[in-house]
Order: sequence, then structure tokens, then C-alpha cells
Amino acid sequence: MNYLQFLSMTPEISLLGVFVMIFLFDLVATGRYRRIFHGIVCLLLIAHTYICITSGEEQTLFGGMYYNNPMISFVKALLTFGTLLVILQAHRWLRGSYTYYKQGEFYVLMLSTLIGMYFMMSARHFLLLFIGIELASLPLACLVAFDKYRHNSAEAGIKYILSSMFSSAIMLFGISYLYGITGTLYFDDMPTILTGTPIHIFSLVMFFVGLGFKISLVPFHLWTADSYQGAPTVVTAYLSVISKGAAVFTLFVVLTKVFSNMVPQWQTLLYILTVASITIANLFAIKQHNIKRFMAFSSISQAGYIMLAVIAGNAKGMTAMVFYILVYIVANLAVFGVIESIEQQTRHGVRRETINGFYSTNPRLALLMTLALFSLAGIPPFAGFFSKFFVFMSAFDAGFWVLVFIALINTVISLYYYLLIVKAMFITPNEHPVQKIKCDLYTRLSLVICFAGIVLLGICSIVYINIDKLAF
Repeated sequence: MNYLQFLSMTPEISLLGVFVMIFLFDLVATGRYRRIFHGIVCLLLIAHTYICITSGEEQTLFGGMYYNNPMISFVKALLTFGTLLVILQAHRWLRGSYTYYKQGEFYVLMLSTLIGMYFMMSARHFLLLFIGIELASLPLACLVAFDKYRHNSAEAGIKYILSSMFSSAIMLFGISYLYGITGTLYFDDMPTILTGTPIHIFSLVMFFVGLGFKISLVPFHLWTADSYQGAPTVVTAYLSVISKGAAVFTLFVVLTKVFSNMVPQWQTLLYILTVASITIANLFAIKQHNIKRFMAFSSISQAGYIMLAVIAGNAKGMTAMVFYILVYIVANLAVFGVIESIEQQTRHGVRRETINGFYSTNPRLALLMTLALFSLAGIPPFAGFFSKFFVFMSAFDAGFWVLVFIALINTVISLYYYLLIVKAMFITPNEHPVQKIKCDLYTRLSLVICFAGIVLLGICSIVYINIDKLAF
């Protein structure tokens, strides 16, 4: 093996460099130098994002195990951008008495998961794919339980690691069947052998079940609400957006590359799970009073919507999927940024009753949260409307008219429960609303970026056009 090939993995080598620099700085920095730790991490991630965007040449390494092209590089940069927003929002929380000296651990764990996601998306061999999934999942369990002295956080960590363990075992079981059937673990060697026999379908289902847990599709979603509620809010934001985006992209690649001769089978499976995820999550979201549990069911519903792009299985579907991930990042992180700000102000969890009359004391944050919720609901002219339009269009063009109609009906339901939050902030009276929140510079910067994304991504069609040029 030519070990110089490792140097050609530019996004991974760059991220590993950031990882090492953060680790060493955390090891040696003391006193006043730790005050600039957060700023250094943000600058390093900005530089790394630029490297990801500019390293998009197509290349195949290690005999076909690793593959990179402009679209994969763009998605890696996109996930890094989302991670940067999460870290910006984590600044005030990390400056707390408990977490101040654990900043380095937080950054290292988060970047470890990001490296795993990079491997997932570039994998063209099931061994590399499984290593990437585990590298992304295990540090996330530590992040979920990061507030180890809080009962809810420890409980959330246990539920997450158990769910992750079982899902990985089921996925590995399916991969072992694929290896037994085909005699190979390379993606490119499998399609001609996998033709849709019962044992092939069983292997597909086992693999899909394992990845379905990562994406939180119904009925593999039961861990989601408890883990989201118990985890630190910034970790919940990361789970709901970055982790899910990498898993969805990986699923799209595997279905279109490995199971390309079993399209009717996996489209039927996706059809059922998409309808179940959107409908059940919407109905459960209406009953939630804890905002983080509310956002958990919202994220399950959004995962169902993004499956509309995956089920198309073509270049238009990939473009719609990546654009949806981009819009979902800015809209969802805007909501979680506001939730985190409220938690830091009130020092307890945020319920729907907590934000009653929120507009009277914090009009800007209330307006931002409203725009983000409208975007998640798909109301024009915000970016979420166009992201939903493109995934609907990709599924419609693939012939799934009934599925698109069901999704449209569920959009009305989702609008209702998002408006419940808006009603609480603007209309429901409260004698003691949340006091005026003064966000730190990093949080304000992240919220401004999210606001710009929600507004401009719905106007600047050049973003979608450029993503479409990258699709295979």
C-alpha cells in the first residue's frame, strides 16, 4: 500500500490537523490563554471549511475504499459550517463553572464525530463505512452525557449508547449477509449480484434498520425525544442537524450505489417509513410542552420530508437533499440558539409556558424564532418553502404523487404545531415573561448567520443552481 495516499485525503487531513492543534492547546494553555480558546477553535474551523470547499477534485484511494468528489467535499464543508454554528452557540455554556475546564474535551469529542462523518460519506467499502459510523456515534454518546452530574443528561447518554449499540449490531448483521452473498465489501462490486431475492431484501432491511436509528425514522425513533431532552442543548442541536445530515447523505449513496438493481424494493420500504415518520411525528409534536422534546419530534418529521429526496434516487433528488440539509441547518440551529439563550438566562429547561409573552421582553429573538419556525414549516418566502418544494418536486417527478400529497397534508399539521409556539411568544399573556436576554458576541454572530440564511437562501437561486452542478 502506498501510504502517501493518506495525504490526498485533504478534508480529513485538514480536520485531523485542527483536532491535533486543539488537543495540544488544551494541554498546555493556562490562565488568560484559555480565554481565547473558543475564538481559536472558531478560526480554525473557518479555515478548515475553506479547505474543504477548495479540495473538491474527484479521486479514488486505497483500491476504491475511499472516494471524494466536489459534491462530497461540499457536504463536508456544509457539516463543518453547521458544527461551527453549534460551537459559536456553545460559548456561554462552556464558560460556566462546570464546563470551563472541559472546553477541550467538548471540542475534541465534537471533531471526532465529524471525522467519522467524513469517512461515512466518502466510504465505498462497508468496512470503512462501519468504522466511520462508529467513530461518529461513540463520541456523541459522551457529548449527550456531558453534564454528567445532571440526572437527565446521564439517562440520555445511556439511552443513546444502548440505541446506538443495537442499531450498529443490526447493521453489522446486514453487512455480514451482504458479504456472505457477494464475497466482497466494495460498493462497486455488489450491484450486479444483488438482484432482489428474499435474502437480498433481508440484507437490505437489516442495513436500513441500522441506519434508520441514526436518522430517527419511525419506528426507530423512540430514543430521540428522551436523548434530545436530556442532552445539553448545543449537543441536541448537533444531533438534530449535523449527525442527521451525514446519515441521510450516506443512506442516499448506499441505496443508489449498492442496491441500484433493487430500486423497487428500497423505494417501497422508504415509502412506508416516510409516511409513518411524517405523520406520527407531527401528531406527537402537538402534545409536547417541553420545547426540546417538541423539536425532537419536529426533527423526526423533517427526516421524513428529506426522505422524499432520497426516494427519487437521482441527481435531482441529491440536489434537493443537499439543499434541504443546508436550509435545515440554519433554520433548526436558529431555534436551538434561542432555546440555549433562554436556558442560560432562566437556568432551567424551556417549556411552552416559559416563552409565553416572550416577544414583550425579547422581540428580536422572538422574531428570529418565528422566522425559523416558519421556514421549518415551509411557509413562503422563507428558505424552508423552497427546500420543501424541491424535495416534493423530486419525488413527484419520480412518480410518487400520492406520497407528495400525503406530505402536503402533513405540512398543514406541522404548521399548526409550529404556530402554537408563535402564539405563545406573541399572544399568550404572561405576568412574568423571560427577562431581556443579553446574548454574548459568539451567539449573536451565529444567530445573525442563521437569520441571513433563512432569508437569503429563499431568494438567491444561485445556491441551488450551484449545488445542482455538483450532483452526479
